[in-house]
Amino acid sequence: MSSPAGTQAVDRAVRLLTAIVEAPVPLDFSELVASAGLVKSTTSRLLQALERGALVVRTDGGKYKPGEVFIRYAWRSRGDGDLVEIAQPFLDRLSALTSETINIGIFVRDAVEQIAQVDSTYLLGATNWVGRSVPVHCSALGKVLLAYGSAVLAPTRLEKLTAKTITNKALLEVQLSKVRELGYAVSNEELEEGLVAVAAPVFAVGTNAVAALSVSGPTTRLNESRLVEVAMACMKEAESLSKVLGSTTGKVGAA
Repeated sequence: MSSPAGTQAVDRAVRLLTAIVEAPVPLDFSELVASAGLVKSTTSRLLQALERGALVVRTDGGKYKPGEVFIRYAWRSRGDGDLVEIAQPFLDRLSALTSETINIGIFVRDAVEQIAQVDSTYLLGATNWVGRSVPVHCSALGKVLLAYGSAVLAPTRLEKLTAKTITNKALLEVQLSKVRELGYAVSNEELEEGLVAVAAPVFAVGTNAVAALSVSGPTTRLNESRLVEVAMACMKEAESLSKVLGSTTGKVGAA
C-alpha cells in the first residue's frame, strides 16, 4: 500500500533510522543504501537531516550509529545502570589526555561509590577504586557532589584520614562555595597521603549533579603547575557527558 501524500519522506527516514538503530555495529553509507532500499541521493539527504537532529552520528571511520537523542532516552528510561556504558568514551578521552587514573562516582548511602575507572598509564598510583566507597568530605568526587546538591553530609563528625583532612563543617562549606565558583573540586592529600585528585560535576535533567568525574594521581605528577590544566580537561569532558545525558544547564563555575 502506498504512503499517504506528504508522509513518504517520513517513511523513508524511519526505514533508514531503523536500519541504523537495529544494526549490531555502525554501518557505512553503502550498507545503509542497501539495507534501507533507498537511492543514494535520498539516503544522503535523509542522513544529513538525521545528523542535524542528533538522531544519528558518524564515527571517526565515517560509519553511522545512533546519536545523542537515543543515548539521552536510554539514560532517562533505564537510569543509573547505563551510566558506565554512556560515560566510558568520556573517561577514555580524559585518560588519553592526562595519562592519570580516571573515575566516575555517584552518591550512595552517605559516601561516594566509584562505579568505573580507567587506569593510569603509570605504575605509580595505579590503584583500583571501582566498588570502593570514599567519604564525601575529603574526596574530590564527594566535594563536587556536596557542592552540586546530590550528596549530603551525615550528622556525625567528619573523620580525619590524613593531616590535611578538613574536619570542620564550616570550613568545608567555605571550600564548597569555592567549588561552585570554579566548577571543580580538589582533594590534596585529604583522602590519602600522596594522592591528589580533581573532580567536576556531571548533570542530567535538573540542577543537581547525578555523578562526578575525577582525575587522580600522586603529588609528584599532579603538582600545582599541572593541576589547573587537568581540572580544565576534566570539566570539559564532564560538560560533554552532561550534554549527552540531557543537561541544558550549560557550563559551571566562573569560566
